[in-house]
Amino acid sequence: MSRPAAAVHGVIKAYDVRGLVGTQIDEAFVAEVGGAFARLVRAEGATQVVIGYDMRASSPSLAAAFAEGVTAQGLDVVRIGLASTDQLYFASGLMDCPGAMFTASHNPAAYNGIKLCRAGAKPVGKDTGLSVIADEVIAGVPAFGGRAGSVSDRDVLADYGTFLRSLVDLSALRPLRIAVDAGNGMAGHTTPAVLGPIPGATVLPLFFELDGTFPNHEANPLNPANLVDLQANVLATGADIGLAFDGDADRCFVVDELGCPVSPSAVTALVAARELKREIGAAVIYNLITSRAVPELVAERGGTPVRSRVGHSYIKGLMAETGAIFGGEHSAHYYFRDFWGADSGMLAALHVLAAL
Repeated sequence: MSRPAAAVHGVIKAYDVRGLVGTQIDEAFVAEVGGAFARLVRAEGATQVVIGYDMRASSPSLAAAFAEGVTAQGLDVVRIGLASTDQLYFASGLMDCPGAMFTASHNPAAYNGIKLCRAGAKPVGKDTGLSVIADEVIAGVPAFGGRAGSVSDRDVLADYGTFLRSLVDLSALRPLRIAVDAGNGMAGHTTPAVLGPIPGATVLPLFFELDGTFPNHEANPLNPANLVDLQANVLATGADIGLAFDGDADRCFVVDELGCPVSPSAVTALVAARELKREIGAAVIYNLITSRAVPELVAERGGTPVRSRVGHSYIKGLMAETGAIFGGEHSAHYYFRDFWGADSGMLAALHVLAAL
């Protein structure tokens, strides 16, 4: 079926698909997006798509509808179930196949959306496929005359945690008390798998219950009001550090032992310095809004600072183009060459803990 262009373009945006559930996004719409995405990646040689979803009440049914759209076009689907966005990127890299993550990140409970990637967690943005998908949904996705794809399930959570820990030397880690505010988002699902097995690390959980209505505060740590609970918890428990994650747990914010927020620019500089010890002269990406301290420190440590436009698809593209070892944004997205050039707040957190 065809759809009004204005309605489609109001939901399929520059970097992802996002809108109000029931009015802008429903199962029928998502199934068509799944079909169009399947046609896009099938033409590039893909045979399967991995799908994950967050804790929002609408996510399981939307993910199932998307899977129906994909299999109707002849591609197989691998479901990883509840996941953070960077866990979905891990699955895409591990299986070397395109992926779809159902989340509206830090947006209120009434919203949902899809973050799409190609094999190896390569981004799909407006200029790299979303416009094509939108055009097909507007015109009506052509039916596929061949055999439908299959659906299978795979749990990658433990493998994801093991992989992240393998990228950071934690052998010299002193005993740490780590307060973590999951904001009722997906960090409540991934933190135990990533930080739990680390010897000497004691996790002090705050709002780990998965709840897409966000009963305690918005899962958007970029707003200082949403850090207040973590700051108080750090002081009350005597934690060495506090970590706050957004709804889909791909961004990480840091609070020090005094309860003071640490600028994402400072975290970018800290991680950049650590990564440059491994590869002197490597490129490090930063965006327009990041503190000037970042490129100054990168140059001082023998690296090559490279400035980017704001937006994850631009930074991921530049990461691939330059072979950069690391990239950081003011919004607390952190990108790693060793993580397929994708962003992982949890991996950035491991670097911060190792630096302590």
